[in-house]
Amino acid sequence: MANAPKKIALSAAPAEPGASLAEFAASSAPSPSAQTLGAPAATLTQIQDQLRAAAEKGLAETRSAYGKAKVAAAEAVDALETSYAAARAGVVAINAKALESLTANVEANFDFVKSAFAVDGFADYVALQSAFASARLDAAAGQTKAIGELAQKTAVDSLEPIKAQVAKSFKLAL
Repeated sequence: MANAPKKIALSAAPAEPGASLAEFAASSAPSPSAQTLGAPAATLTQIQDQLRAAAEKGLAETRSAYGKAKVAAAEAVDALETSYAAARAGVVAINAKALESLTANVEANFDFVKSAFAVDGFADYVALQSAFASARLDAAAGQTKAIGELAQKTAVDSLEPIKAQVAKSFKLAL
């Protein structure tokens, strides 16, 4: 074995008969085996330092990622709250428009009934009924169009904050 460490014979006693063991230990230089035993301690310290540095770096990166995730979550919650508020306002507007349409339809029906009692003949009633039906169909078309526009505006207003937040999140991710 060419690379095997060489064995050094250490004497168990001091070389000079009158010398003490302490003098022998102090006078002798560190042997190669003592130097070899000290090397792992230095390497172990380096490994510990590297592990500590890696752990600290990982912790810093984790804290940074957590901070970014927390900000992104807060922004997402804000976008959802804004979206919800827009949806709520839109639903209130749609309900108000529907109630307004219902009120107009009920008043038109009462007016028709009053007018129907005032007709003189069957031909007048048929003409009145025809005019009423035509007016109600036109009104229903207008009311449906108005409610549809409100619903579309509500959908756009409700989805816009979420759409903006998703676009922002994807920009950050890329």
